[in-house]
Amino acid sequence: MIDRLRSLVRHLVPSGGTAQRVTKGTVWVMSQNVFGRLLQLGMLAVLARLIGPSEIGLVGIALLVLSATKKFTEIGLEAAIIQQEADDVDHYLNTTWVLQVLRGVLIAAVLYVAAPFVADVFDEARATVLVRAIGLSPLLFGLTNPGIVYFQKNLEFHKDFVYKLSGEVGMVVIAVAYALFVEQTAWAYVVGYVAADAIRLVISYLIHPFRPGVEVDRDAARDLIGYGKWITGSSVLYFLYSQGDDAFVAAFIGPAALAFYQYAYRFSNAPATELTQVVSSVLFPMFSKLQSDMDLLKETFLKSLRLTTFVALPMSCGIAIVAPSFVVAFLGEQWVEMVVPMQILTVYGLFRSLGKTWGPVWKATGRPDYHTKLSLVRVTLLAILIYPLTDAYGITGTALAVTSISLFPMIPLELYLIKNSIDVRYREIASEISYPLVASGLMSAGLVVFNTSVSLPPLLEFLALSVLGVALYGVSVLVLELTFDWGIRGNLESIAANLSD
Repeated sequence: MIDRLRSLVRHLVPSGGTAQRVTKGTVWVMSQNVFGRLLQLGMLAVLARLIGPSEIGLVGIALLVLSATKKFTEIGLEAAIIQQEADDVDHYLNTTWVLQVLRGVLIAAVLYVAAPFVADVFDEARATVLVRAIGLSPLLFGLTNPGIVYFQKNLEFHKDFVYKLSGEVGMVVIAVAYALFVEQTAWAYVVGYVAADAIRLVISYLIHPFRPGVEVDRDAARDLIGYGKWITGSSVLYFLYSQGDDAFVAAFIGPAALAFYQYAYRFSNAPATELTQVVSSVLFPMFSKLQSDMDLLKETFLKSLRLTTFVALPMSCGIAIVAPSFVVAFLGEQWVEMVVPMQILTVYGLFRSLGKTWGPVWKATGRPDYHTKLSLVRVTLLAILIYPLTDAYGITGTALAVTSISLFPMIPLELYLIKNSIDVRYREIASEISYPLVASGLMSAGLVVFNTSVSLPPLLEFLALSVLGVALYGVSVLVLELTFDWGIRGNLESIAANLSD
């Protein structure tokens, strides 16, 4: 058994042409994201029962402030290096490391000084020490070996798997152990979070031979920051849009409401989050290598969109339907307030999945400014809608504000930009989305009929709906493929062939 496992791992080490490397890389990225997310969701479920919404809300405040400082100081160093067509980027790494360390020190200092003010804003004195403690995380990350950027640039995602998953495993084990054996407070999550960065720091130097030095190349810095300035703007605006709602909920309603809202977001968007991370991690470096061949870039984009919708659409529909039974079965009755927001946010998660398919095209073709400009539109609309909807409907209104903006005008705007970027037609995009949309609709109809006809305990209901959903979607896909020659079978066979080579 062990020999077979070793053989499988060796077989999946990226090799061959770009298609084979991308396919095998996707397996590694998907595996890392699936295992990592399952570990995190399991940890969140355990902590939800052990420490409750109030303590989880405190963690949410600390993470919110950390995320804000990280986004406002993001200069896109990694993206700038990956975007370079040259294979050897060693001359950028020392400069990258110095800038990375300085950024970590700056974030930690800002968090230490700002912590009391944060506590006052959210009227939660206990947040002060938590915010200061979590400031250790960017310090540790800043010291990380910059050579790990080669893992993504060269599509060596098996090494990235080891680097990232090691931190996830460490975080879950330490956080749960702290909650079980030390104290059932917000500290369990914070200690685990910081420990994850410490573990990844050590691993980064064990799995890559590059050793950074204190050296700043002005030309290299100019190149990196010149590309990354749009990443900075996009990161700031993305924070205001993606987590501005969290900050508003925490300040307007309170930490407990923040816990309900963040859990609704995390569990509803978990599949979308992992899928988008896989898509972004693999497609950006691949598209960067194809940027000089626009026809091949367009063809690859459409195949990627087909596979993304094939997975994202049924998962989003399924999560919305199983949400009530899932929350009661795994989190407990005290978390039922998150059910309706969770169902609404699955739609937002679906839009995120689609957007992450064309986002890497803009970055790879040298137009990261599109992200910034679109984010500015999102932030403006969110600022207009969030107060009246939250005031009227609580966190359900917040979820409606975020989701409705994605539906219109963001998706139409993004489709217009991708059409002009690679000369793809709307009809071609619609063709890739239509089949999984029909299959997901048939699956959802069957699940709703079953759910209204049969009464089961929450856990059994969740399991039954999950199994039935997979079966119904599989049958629907098979019928569509055989009847209309959708093409998904050819994509899956191509993936299998690339894995076997």
